[in-house]
Amino acid sequence: MQKMLFTLAILLSTSLPAWAAAGAGEIHNLTGTFYGIVALILFVAAYAMVIMEEQLHLRKSKPVIVAAGLIWVLVAVTYKALGQPEAAHAGVLHNLTEYAELFLFLLAAMTYINAMEERGVFDALRSWLITRGFTLRTLFWLTGALAFVISPVADNLTTALLMGAVAMAVGGANRSFVVVACINIVVAANAGGAFSPFGDITTLMVWQKGKLQFSQFFAIFIPSLINWLIPAIIMSFSVPKEQPAAGKGAVQMKLGAKRIIALFLATIVTAVSFHNFLHLPPAVGMMLGLGYLSFFAYYLKKIEHRMNSGDNPLDVTGHNHANFDLFRKIAKAEWDTLLFFYGVILCVGGLGQFGYLAVTSDFMYNGLGHTSANVLVGILSAIVDNIPVMFAVLTMDPQMSQGQWLLVTLTAGVGGSLLSIGSAAGVALMGSAKGIYTFGSHLKWSWAIAIGYAASIGAHLLINADLFTP
Repeated sequence: MQKMLFTLAILLSTSLPAWAAAGAGEIHNLTGTFYGIVALILFVAAYAMVIMEEQLHLRKSKPVIVAAGLIWVLVAVTYKALGQPEAAHAGVLHNLTEYAELFLFLLAAMTYINAMEERGVFDALRSWLITRGFTLRTLFWLTGALAFVISPVADNLTTALLMGAVAMAVGGANRSFVVVACINIVVAANAGGAFSPFGDITTLMVWQKGKLQFSQFFAIFIPSLINWLIPAIIMSFSVPKEQPAAGKGAVQMKLGAKRIIALFLATIVTAVSFHNFLHLPPAVGMMLGLGYLSFFAYYLKKIEHRMNSGDNPLDVTGHNHANFDLFRKIAKAEWDTLLFFYGVILCVGGLGQFGYLAVTSDFMYNGLGHTSANVLVGILSAIVDNIPVMFAVLTMDPQMSQGQWLLVTLTAGVGGSLLSIGSAAGVALMGSAKGIYTFGSHLKWSWAIAIGYAASIGAHLLINADLFTP
């Protein structure tokens, strides 16, 4: 689909004027040039390798990083020939600034998630659910509801892995339950992440770009809830009410776990305050929040060092302590994902310098109309990753009402649920439930997810009709 759109863009390009992008100066329509076509081929080839990551056993960051560097070489050569070398320099700096904000924000968030994981927060939650003795249908609804509630604060990837582990632990040999539970979790995690700037990379990008204020995202809470509930209700009829064997033994959180949760919430408040009241990038607030954790890590390290030096280095929860090291938590961040974002942002930015985004924007937003284009964005997000799709939309920067920006935020967030490869949550669960939750098993329920997708869009158009006026 993406290949077809870009091919159509090339055919239309001769009739389009030059394009201007904020911070990057005048951008010429160079889509029909040799270097412009080569840049597009590089991106398509790199992204094909990303899609085939599981088959190739090649980290997704590697092909896009190489493609990004080569595309910007082509941009620099092209603009130098036009006598405007400063345009390429300004363009790459603009994209690097975009990436730096996203990188610092995510680095702080990932460090907190890793710290909470090491302190046993997620293990304790999983243990609590397993030991309650719920029926499979109750667990189906509980894991889905928790995925929907947790993903707006944590990211949808972490949420899906946590709830997926619960589903697999209690489902055991019941493959049919594990499949529908995993699908339910993916849909719920993506839907829950759609109405929060912290729930998904795409919502974070929209918020950091200033297209929507923090509180405005909550206008799509009900559409997001509908997006999860409809397929969940349909799938729940296939889940038996039988009761699996209850797990044994509860897991206790380690020393300082609750205080790290509190610091994470304080960090979110700080980031929101920086953006809303000080008009500073949220990433700066997140890095200040990382400072909170660094000082608490120093205190925790001192306490645990004292525990370890005693005769019985166990706390009341029975944990044997190794000193808490903040920099180990930073080192455990998802570096492949962070570098993947670098490659994607610079690849898309480079194609923008050749004029591809102007062409695509004209085709989608002027040709199809805002609503149709934004619905198409969600469908594309199921085929291609939603991150480059949303970054492309933000770089195109179509003039849209608040309602339309909310619509594209919703569709880009939940559209990835249509296919298992459409979101990080789905890809991660395919890895952890290998051979059980697959592309094919997800596809069997895509019709139910599509009903939820259409219903959520309809709900947004109806409930938030007043936000569509300029």
